[in-house]
Amino acid sequence: MLDATADLPHSDRAPLALLIMAAIVTTAAFGILPISVSAISGALLMIVSRCLSWRDAVQGLSTQVILIVVASLALGNALQATGGTVYLTDVFLAVLDGASPQVVLSGLMLLMAIMTNLVSNNAAAVIGTPIAINIANKLGLPAEAFVLAVLFGANLSYATPMAYKTNLLVMSAGSYTFSDFLRVGIPLILLIWGLLSWLLPRMYGF
Repeated sequence: MLDATADLPHSDRAPLALLIMAAIVTTAAFGILPISVSAISGALLMIVSRCLSWRDAVQGLSTQVILIVVASLALGNALQATGGTVYLTDVFLAVLDGASPQVVLSGLMLLMAIMTNLVSNNAAAVIGTPIAINIANKLGLPAEAFVLAVLFGANLSYATPMAYKTNLLVMSAGSYTFSDFLRVGIPLILLIWGLLSWLLPRMYGF
């Protein structure tokens, strides 16, 4: 601070910034506006009201995060457009042919956990739910158990930054690397996957 290498915060516009932030959260929480619209509008208001300078706003954007988002969306669309999801389903059923229902359910959850860390949790859930219902019908077992396996697996989005929006936010803010997510996320995924693989079959009686 003495040699002018740190900027002192200007708190005169802090109440206005807090008001804008509260408006963003309120409009999104009560469904008045989608979070994407309210957040962008709030950022624009911050700049217009001079709570935030355009230079600081631009510096806050991470090119790495933007490229990861674009790449993950493209990968999800490519899997669906090229029939990659159908191929994965066929391979999954062929590999687990003759396996017990417990193993099939556990394998489905692990497949979704892998997929969610590549193409985002929403895409994994959309792709996996029809697969889960078909598998349950073929095995004559409750579809709810396999749909829950898909939903739980699709939310094991800990191992890559592009798996979930929050991962991208903390990656930029905390200066984390891809290997940081792998190092912490993979053991956490294995722990929760193992627990749910044991719990779900017992809850549904198979």
